[in-house]
Amino acid sequence: MRVLLLGSGGREHAMAWKMSQSSILEELFIAPGNAGTKQIGKNVELSADNFEEVKKFVLNNRIDSVVVGPEGPLVNGIADFFESDNDLSGVSLVGPNKEAAQLEGSKDFAKKFMKRHNIPTAKYGTFTKETISKGYDFLDTMKSPYVLKADGLAAGKGVLILDNLKEAKKELKSMLSDAKFGDASSRVVIEEFLDGVELSCFIITDGDGYKKLPEAKDYKRIGEGDTGLNTGGMGAISPVPFANPTFLDKIDNQIIIPTVKGLRKEGIKYKGFIFFGIINVRNEPYVIEYNCRMGDPESEVVFPRLKSDILDLIEGVGTNTLSERDVVFDERSAATVMMVSEGYPAAYSKGKQVYGLNTVADTIVFHAGTTSDGPVVTTSGGRVLAATSMGKDLPTALKKSYEAVGKIEFDGAYYRKDIGQDVL
Repeated sequence: MRVLLLGSGGREHAMAWKMSQSSILEELFIAPGNAGTKQIGKNVELSADNFEEVKKFVLNNRIDSVVVGPEGPLVNGIADFFESDNDLSGVSLVGPNKEAAQLEGSKDFAKKFMKRHNIPTAKYGTFTKETISKGYDFLDTMKSPYVLKADGLAAGKGVLILDNLKEAKKELKSMLSDAKFGDASSRVVIEEFLDGVELSCFIITDGDGYKKLPEAKDYKRIGEGDTGLNTGGMGAISPVPFANPTFLDKIDNQIIIPTVKGLRKEGIKYKGFIFFGIINVRNEPYVIEYNCRMGDPESEVVFPRLKSDILDLIEGVGTNTLSERDVVFDERSAATVMMVSEGYPAAYSKGKQVYGLNTVADTIVFHAGTTSDGPVVTTSGGRVLAATSMGKDLPTALKKSYEAVGKIEFDGAYYRKDIGQDVL
């Protein structure tokens, strides 16, 4: 199988690493990739948002399957572009179409979908500039803290959690009237705050059947003890200790199955990965959000625990035979610790040389924001590297990952020292 993987982060390096082990892989291209993907496939200077450019590359390189890593091209309709183009009819694209990708692209769409299919989620209301006064009234009926979400994609920055009612009303005005998050906040979802512990669940589906992937828990805040600004994720663990078989069964029956059946019932074609952001409230699961792709840094612990051939599953999606494929998990624990640039998630410098990568053993170092010139690797993003280790239990896996990050250096490197401690 000749595969084109779109994306450049830690998720894509983890996917590419898993694909490179497949017995059916002929050639792997990653666009644009990073210094890590360069070692296992061919990096290609190609923008995932330029569909014509992607088409040209796919036809010139006889690509069988295109796997879309990030949400942007999916929400913008790359699957629809492929489906409507006769020249691309023989190419399978793994990723939902524009309508289905609204599960991530529009919080309001996702909430209405959950309501229609009785999928447990927080109480909510959706408001626009024209209905802002109703938004203020709705906030008056809520208890603190107040959750405001930009309806559209806002690069992970569109969610505000505020303790003060006056402040919440001020921020609602800022989002709706002053376009704080641009078009993304032309509609705002106000949501009841749910108090509990979060985890991420994943499936791959061909629109009929689905296969579950290992669950994970990620750590979003920059500071230890889950303090400070939200980031794209500072680390992750899998499996999740509190997600026992009973709780995972509830997620299956109350959330995953109704989602897959609901999409089918509404005639929404969904082929690809679905990420379920779940919160455990007194042993009951609620959906916080859907994503129309794999998570990051969760991918860096999910794919190492997947024993099955990922390209076998991807082939199953393309041929609608996913139900015939096997999924086997590694019973061991996986832990990843993210090394980030000084200043992240605010302003940070790039171009810092990375040292010590060759000294790491028994740990996989997934690249997230790197570039390379020959053997020299330099930083090119806020989240730079993720050190993933496997162990007989979580403490063993974490110990290995922390030993690995202790050997890697770049100017201003920072990482959280408490990943996984809250659940041990």
